[in-house]
Amino acid sequence: MSTPTAAIRTQLMANPEYQRLSEQHAHYAAQLEQLTAKHYLTDQEQLEETRLKKLKLRLKDEMAMLAQKAGSA
Repeated sequence: MSTPTAAIRTQLMANPEYQRLSEQHAHYAAQLEQLTAKHYLTDQEQLEETRLKKLKLRLKDEMAMLAQKAGSA
Protein backbone atom coordinates (compact mmCIF):
# COMPACT_ATOMS: atom_id res chain seq x y z
CA MET A 1 0.00 0.00 0.00
CA SER A 2 1.40 3.39 -1.05
CA THR A 3 0.92 6.47 1.08
CA PRO A 4 0.22 9.87 -0.50
CA THR A 5 3.61 11.08 0.75
CA ALA A 6 5.41 8.17 -0.90
CA ALA A 7 3.56 8.81 -4.16
CA ILE A 8 4.53 12.49 -4.10
CA ARG A 9 8.15 11.60 -3.31
CA THR A 10 8.22 9.16 -6.25
CA GLN A 11 6.70 11.80 -8.52
CA LEU A 12 9.22 14.40 -7.38
CA MET A 13 12.23 12.16 -7.91
CA ALA A 14 11.05 11.63 -11.50
CA ASN A 15 11.15 15.41 -12.02
CA PRO A 16 14.56 16.43 -13.48
CA GLU A 17 14.34 19.91 -11.94
CA TYR A 18 13.70 18.47 -8.47
CA GLN A 19 16.57 16.01 -8.95
CA ARG A 20 18.89 18.85 -9.93
CA LEU A 21 17.87 20.90 -6.89
CA SER A 22 18.30 17.89 -4.62
CA GLU A 23 21.78 17.15 -5.96
CA GLN A 24 22.85 20.77 -5.60
CA HIS A 25 21.46 20.86 -2.06
CA ALA A 26 23.52 17.77 -1.20
CA HIS A 27 26.61 19.37 -2.75
CA TYR A 28 26.21 22.50 -0.62
CA ALA A 29 25.63 20.35 2.46
CA ALA A 30 28.88 18.49 1.81
CA GLN A 31 30.77 21.76 1.42
CA LEU A 32 29.29 23.02 4.69
CA GLU A 33 30.32 19.81 6.43
CA GLN A 34 33.92 20.38 5.34
CA LEU A 35 33.85 23.90 6.73
CA THR A 36 32.23 22.95 10.02
CA ALA A 37 34.81 20.21 10.54
CA LYS A 38 37.47 22.89 10.92
CA HIS A 39 38.31 24.17 14.39
CA TYR A 40 38.82 27.71 13.17
CA LEU A 41 37.37 29.51 10.16
CA THR A 42 39.06 32.43 8.50
CA ASP A 43 36.99 35.49 7.68
CA GLN A 44 36.71 34.28 4.09
CA GLU A 45 35.58 30.82 5.23
CA GLN A 46 32.98 32.38 7.52
CA LEU A 47 31.61 34.34 4.56
CA GLU A 48 31.58 31.17 2.47
CA GLU A 49 29.73 29.31 5.24
CA THR A 50 27.06 32.01 5.34
CA ARG A 51 26.79 32.03 1.53
CA LEU A 52 26.41 28.24 1.39
CA LYS A 53 23.75 28.24 4.10
CA LYS A 54 21.72 30.82 2.18
CA LEU A 55 22.07 28.94 -1.10
CA LYS A 56 21.10 25.67 0.58
CA LEU A 57 18.05 27.28 2.16
CA ARG A 58 16.99 28.79 -1.17
CA LEU A 59 17.19 25.36 -2.80
CA LYS A 60 15.18 23.83 0.03
CA ASP A 61 12.48 26.47 -0.51
CA GLU A 62 12.41 25.73 -4.25
CA MET A 63 12.15 22.00 -3.54
CA ALA A 64 9.30 22.65 -1.11
CA MET A 65 7.44 24.68 -3.76
CA LEU A 66 7.79 21.81 -6.25
CA ALA A 67 6.57 19.36 -3.60
CA GLN A 68 3.58 21.57 -2.85
CA LYS A 69 2.71 21.77 -6.53
CA ALA A 70 3.04 18.00 -6.87
CA GLY A 71 0.82 17.49 -3.84
CA SER A 72 -1.92 19.73 -5.14
CA ALA A 73 -1.83 18.34 -8.67
